[in-house]
Amino acid sequence: MKALVLGLGNLLLADEGVGVHVAQRLLDRASSDDVVVLDVGNALLDAMPAIAEADKVIVVDAMKGGGTPGTVYSLSVDDCSSAGPIGSVHGFDMKSVLHLVGREKPPEVTVIGVEPEVVGWSTELSAAVTEALPTVMATIQKELSW
Repeated sequence: MKALVLGLGNLLLADEGVGVHVAQRLLDRASSDDVVVLDVGNALLDAMPAIAEADKVIVVDAMKGGGTPGTVYSLSVDDCSSAGPIGSVHGFDMKSVLHLVGREKPPEVTVIGVEPEVVGWSTELSAAVTEALPTVMATIQKELSW
């Protein structure tokens, strides 16, 4: 099984960049040939070729779910709601990108979201989101059976 981990977010907007921070940490670790990690930032469409090849996709991003800052969510992409026709500050939501990839059977997609505390001009994560990073990493490892 080929797995893909996508780190989404904007590094200039504090906790909005959590997915990118996680991807960068994963890139520093040794990974197997069966796992590809991409720091996508705001360019989700750039990941289309990798999504087309993946059996499993894990998306890591900030997610407003109504919990306390630093809460980690793990859910199927089908359980995520879109905010409108585009549905994401990244330009396209994951469901739209999966449709554009055009596979007969799309990959299994899990979204790991972190409730932001601060979304504003900063390259640093808030304390609450920083404290959540070990939980995010453990959730990814569990999803990948590492």
